[in-house]
Formats: sequence, C-alpha cells, structure tokens
Amino acid sequence: MSYVHLTQEERYQIYAFKKTGKKLTEIASKLGRHKSTISREITRNTGGRGYRPAQAQKLYEDRMASAAKAIKMTDDLKVKIAEKIRLDWSPEQVAGRFLKEERISISHESIYQYILHDKLDGRNL
Repeated sequence: MSYVHLTQEERYQIYAFKKTGKKLTEIASKLGRHKSTISREITRNTGGRGYRPAQAQKLYEDRMASAAKAIKMTDDLKVKIAEKIRLDWSPEQVAGRFLKEERISISHESIYQYILHDKLDGRNL
C-alpha cells in the first residue's frame, strides 16, 4: 500500500469536521484515512489562528517545492560520483554530501549499483 497525500478538498473537510466538534477518529473514518494521518496533518499545519485549510495547503505546497528531489543517474552525476569514489569516499558519504550540499537525493544503494555495473562493464571509475 502506498501513501497518498491529502488533497485540498480533504483539508477543507478536516476543517469543517473539526468545526462541528468531530474527534480525530471520526474524521479519519469519514475520509477513509488513518487517524495518525489526520493527527499529523492538524499538528503540522496548525498556526496561531488554529487549523486553516488554505494555509495548510500552502504549507504542503511549500514543503513539496523545497524537498530534495530524487534524480536519475545522469552522466554529470556519474562524473561527480566517480570523483568522490576516487577520493575514497564511501557511497554513504557521497549520498549524504549530495543531499546536504546539492539537494540531490540519491541512495547509497544506487551508487553501489553504479559502481558494480561500471566494474562489470570493464570501465574504471
């Protein structure tokens, strides 16, 4: 089962249900969501004036826009990985540095696969 983000409509429904005094369990049941999803939504997006759906949607959109993005293994990225591996960096170190400094999200497993594939093809990093 995969996670599906709350929609703007669901945020307005949460707001309306809260206004009528519904409990988290009731709201979750009516929306077909887990209680923890509703709790996390309300906790994460409640400001000084309470839970407001338009503000919650804006905060969600801002978080999505600023999140590190997973990218495909481009030639440019392969060059950068090879440079770090030649400096004896571990794939974990490379992945961590890319995420922190360049906001590139790549797993250390993908880096290991790239290294293994490269060696099997007879290429040198």
